[in-house]
Amino acid sequence: MGEEATAKTSRMPWVEKYRPSKLDDLISHEEIISTINRFINQKQLPHLLFYGPPGTGKTSTILACAKQLYTPAQFKSMVLELNASDDRGIGIVRGQILNFASTRTIFSGTFKLIILDEADAMTNDAQNALRRIIEKYTENVRFCVICNYLSKIIPAVQSRCTRFRFAPLTPEQILPRLDKIIEMENLNVTEDGKKALMVLSKGDMRKVLNVLQSTSMAFDEVNEDSVYTCVGHPLRRDIERILETLLSCKSFEDAYNEIQSIKSVKGLALDDILTELHLFIMRLELPMSVMNKIIIKMASIEERLAKGCTEGPQITALIAAFFINRDHVTLES
Repeated sequence: MGEEATAKTSRMPWVEKYRPSKLDDLISHEEIISTINRFINQKQLPHLLFYGPPGTGKTSTILACAKQLYTPAQFKSMVLELNASDDRGIGIVRGQILNFASTRTIFSGTFKLIILDEADAMTNDAQNALRRIIEKYTENVRFCVICNYLSKIIPAVQSRCTRFRFAPLTPEQILPRLDKIIEMENLNVTEDGKKALMVLSKGDMRKVLNVLQSTSMAFDEVNEDSVYTCVGHPLRRDIERILETLLSCKSFEDAYNEIQSIKSVKGLALDDILTELHLFIMRLELPMSVMNKIIIKMASIEERLAKGCTEGPQITALIAAFFINRDHVTLES
């Protein structure tokens, strides 16, 4: 039985394998955790509304909270978890959710918990039907509404819940847990590899673990190059080479051929190149008028790409924007 459980764990994605099982195991949002712990200890848990970017611990927090509230035997009968993959139209709200909320539990003095994950995908009709259920069955059930965008939750539902914003995680919060997982999985990860994971994740712990797992399976060493290669993200040196070409190449044709060559060899999309190029350009010492012109041109190119234009003409537009303005461009000293 032990070997079977170990084999099952080894096959699990790391985001599930290392998901915190207790509130104390969570790596961030200390104020939110301590507030919820006080609610639980005083047995006065309100309806909750968690919102914020993906991978910041919203679902992990409420699942850890549920595991703290109920024993494993109680969990199935006391917790109803509905995700965006489930149908959560007005029919489910009036059917499954209403039935679960309206039936009392045999465990006296304990309320049920309904978790509505990714609730911003619910229709306004379903949310309007939900608000009456939240109000009517407060004695018997608590709701936890989880979403990425608060603006997509109707005000009537927002006002019935205590709101908590989950901000993106900082590298200081992610690194200790990342180091622990690297040690437990016995991985060979370099410092620049960790830095690349932080840059790519933008505070999303789920993305950190998914990219780490993918890269460690594809490469013996998790370094900056292997991380960027694994996710198809432009390497820093490739963007530097493209920027140098745009700033210093004398021939328009040579500049076009050089950028096309980098794109083809590395398999890069112009959209990704523009995003990274923007970050580099913002660090250059440019006259404000020149900076404005280049950024506006890049924004127009990005808009045309989003509308489905082919990349060839947009590369020429990018080169032209730099060729017209580069007499005024000075690199940061």
